[in-house]
This record gives sequence, C-alpha cells and structure tokens, in this order.
Amino acid sequence: MVALLAAGIWFLVRRSAGAGFDTGTLLNTITRANWRWLAAAWALNVLSYYGRTLRWMVMLRPIAPDADRWRLFSATVIGFAATTLFGRPGDLVRPYLIARAAGVPFVSQMAAWLLERLYDTLTLLAIFGYALAAVPHTALLDGSALRWAFEVGGWFAGITGTVCLLVLAGLQRSSDRLGERIQTALGFLEERQQERAARLVNAAMDGLRSARSTRSIVELLGYSILTWVLLVLCFAAFFQAFPETAALSWSSILVYIGFVAFGGIVQIPGIGGGFQLVSILVLTQLFHCGLETATGIALVTWFITLIGVLPLGAFLALREGLNWNRIKELEKQATL
Repeated sequence: MVALLAAGIWFLVRRSAGAGFDTGTLLNTITRANWRWLAAAWALNVLSYYGRTLRWMVMLRPIAPDADRWRLFSATVIGFAATTLFGRPGDLVRPYLIARAAGVPFVSQMAAWLLERLYDTLTLLAIFGYALAAVPHTALLDGSALRWAFEVGGWFAGITGTVCLLVLAGLQRSSDRLGERIQTALGFLEERQQERAARLVNAAMDGLRSARSTRSIVELLGYSILTWVLLVLCFAAFFQAFPETAALSWSSILVYIGFVAFGGIVQIPGIGGGFQLVSILVLTQLFHCGLETATGIALVTWFITLIGVLPLGAFLALREGLNWNRIKELEKQATL
C-alpha cells in the first residue's frame, strides 16, 4: 500500500509539474461549493456513527444488555476523533471507552472491534465490487482490457465479499467450539498460565457470541448495511455540492467510496494518509476532473468526513470529563 501511495504521489507531482498547478482554480472549487449540501453530508456522516453504535449494542447484548446507548455513541464519536488525531493507534480508544462505559473486560471489546472491522470490510468489499462491475464505461479509462478487468474484478470482489459475510455469520454461531479449541491448543502452557489464557480466551469469545441467534445475525448485517447506506448518502450529498460531480451516478459514487475507503487504510495522524491521494486519483483518472478541481474536492472531503468529527468529539469528551491529553493516556493504557 505504501508503495502504491508513493507511485501515486510521483504521478501527481510529475503531472502538476508538467502542466502547472493553478492554485486559483483549487480555491475557486472550494469557495463555490454549496455549503448546505456539505452540512447535510456532515450530518449524515454523524448519523453513521449512530448506526455503528446500534450495531455495537448487538455485540454487547450477551454480556451487557443494559448498556447505555448514549454513552456508547459518545465513546464511538470520541474514538473516531482519536483515530483522526493519533492515527491507527487511536482505534484502541473506542473499544477501551466502550468497555469502561459498559463495565466489561477490554479484551471482549477488542474482539467486538475486530468483528466490526470484518463486517465493515466485507460489506464494503461486496458493495464496491458490485458497483465496480456496474459503473458506466464512460467513467473508465479507455481500453477494452481495462473495462473487462473492472467488470470481472468487480463481480469477483462482490461475490467474494458476500460469501465471506455469510461464512463469518456462520462461524459466529460456533464461537463456543472455537474457544474450546483455542484453549486445547494452549495445553502446553503451565497451569497458572493456562488459567490466565483461559480467562482471556473466554473474555474474547464474549465479544464474538453476539450472533449465535438468527435474530442477532440479521441485526448485525442490517446495521452494517444501514451504516454504509448512510455513508453512501453522505457522499451523494457531498458530490451535489460541486458542479463537476453533481451528475455522478450511484454506481460511480460507490466506486469512489470503495477506493478511498481502502486507501484510508494508510492513516497518518491528523492528515489521513492515502484518503486524499486516492480521492484525487479517482477523480482525475476515472471521472476526468482537472487536477486542481480534484484536489479541492479531496480536501473538502477530508475536512467533512474526518476533521469534521473533531469538534463533536471534543464536546463529548468534555462531557465525559476527558481532554485530549487524557485520551492520549487512554490510548497508551489500551496498548499495554
């Protein structure tokens, strides 16, 4: 991923050096954006955190059925704000705060966090794949071979994501058996170490026992889809704010989301890493926006979807009696 980002930076630098970069066009792109649509995009992005909260409550139900929804929503927003500020290590803040709010072991919420990431990644893979297969040919680079690769690769990714989601749901129903096998595999440890390992394994399995019923599986899948529907609507509203992207089809929007989401895996604290670069590459190479226009749109996207959570996260952190230094300490405690 880092190598791909480096290649993308080299491509953009060469292109801007050869053609000249018009800062005025970039600023004009930003200043003429429709801020009502941008406000709607921000609100939908915040609503997606509520969807994540509802999904996490399903995972908490077996061990903390009375968990407070508002405190979990607050922990979710603060956690995403911490990720924006501190990079990927900040991901640990959210399960740590949720574990503290619900009064459950931290390791159980780390297992729930991993489960959430799997659901998100596989749902995104399925949506992205089907969108990639259906995207209009006019939005792609010239060349029939590339079109064929997009269509076949899209169907492969979509079907793979769907099948893996079904397999994941099936594996969760066997979490007890999985825990027993892990403990059996650790039989070579000394008795005291085995007892400690058993407690950790049982706590981790608590985070995976949320979908042993058909109802819970349907809820997890449903809230995962709801979260991504809200994010798709967020980007649809966002693109309406710019004349250059207002006419993009739904499949094109889904392709954009898929690329930038996977590009966002590389996270630089306070910056976002691959998110902006991949956004520029998709806008210029797939949707044929000018480099300056694409850069302006990418910057506003970054501000609305990532930086936009910081004020709300700071407000909720203050309500919880936290400040950013304290959150940084929580991050360190979670990594111990």
